[in-house]
Amino acid sequence: MLKKLCPQVQAESVVNLKPEFFICQGIRGVIIDLDNTLVAWGGDSLDPQMTEWVESMKAAGLKMCILSNALENRVKKVGDSLGLPFVSRAVKPRKSPFRKAMELMGTKPEETAVIGDQLFTDILGGNRLDLYTVWTTPISDEEFVSTKAVRRLERIVVKRFRRKGILR
Repeated sequence: MLKKLCPQVQAESVVNLKPEFFICQGIRGVIIDLDNTLVAWGGDSLDPQMTEWVESMKAAGLKMCILSNALENRVKKVGDSLGLPFVSRAVKPRKSPFRKAMELMGTKPEETAVIGDQLFTDILGGNRLDLYTVWTTPISDEEFVSTKAVRRLERIVVKRFRRKGILR
């Protein structure tokens, strides 16, 4: 089980991830989480740097899809503003929403990455389908109450990974 929680890569922010990095990994499509990955939790306004990053990914020929457990109206607003397809009410880490995102992008698991800030939703969901997983630091400290509780568990798992030399 612990192996399924371990990302292939860790990044401070998505804006630190260049399109060439994904292309060199054979990635053609990127599934990206909404809350605390693309926008601050509960928000729908994008930082200009984030918009620029998405545009650079698209310009490099990478397909993208937002995958979120959030309600459709907010996910749609961000997706529409970026020109990206989306899957809302995903109930991550279920496999079906990740499959739906790949279907929208026209990609296969071996050419798809998932980026998110939570091990128990984004990373676990991606690893269950053998996607290339990238774990990022949350944009803000504001979170859903249940997410705050899961973060405690996440810290324990991360400590274990670091002791084993799996994560920095």
